[in-house]
Amino acid sequence: MPDSDGDVEARLAVLEREIARLREQAILISSDAAARGDAAAARVLAAGVDRDVSEVRAELRAHIQALNALRETQLEQAQKMREGFAEMRREMREGFATQSTGMAQITALLTKDHRTRDELIRSRCLASNSRTAAELA
Repeated sequence: MPDSDGDVEARLAVLEREIARLREQAILISSDAAARGDAAAARVLAAGVDRDVSEVRAELRAHIQALNALRETQLEQAQKMREGFAEMRREMREGFATQSTGMAQITALLTKDHRTRDELIRSRCLASNSRTAAELA
């Protein structure tokens, strides 16, 4: 029972169409698998990025806390410096006032001593002049 050429050709054409359809299906399946793989890789990358962002935010919070602590320390130190400078100014004013009083006392004593010397010299000069006048007379 020889098959007719037309029957073989028809079956061959059906077979070729089936093979083409299977190829297309295989391509779709492989591209779908690739898309699924790409989607899975994207999810993994997104999860990694989320962890990285979380770490950066945690570090940023730590830096902000450190800067705030530094600010508080600087404010405290500035207040202590202002208080120290105010105390130093008060002590300097008291010291200069004491020094001024002492200088005034020294000046008064020197002026008094100078007047006393001047009076002593004058009296000696007058006495000497009196003796000289008496001797001359």
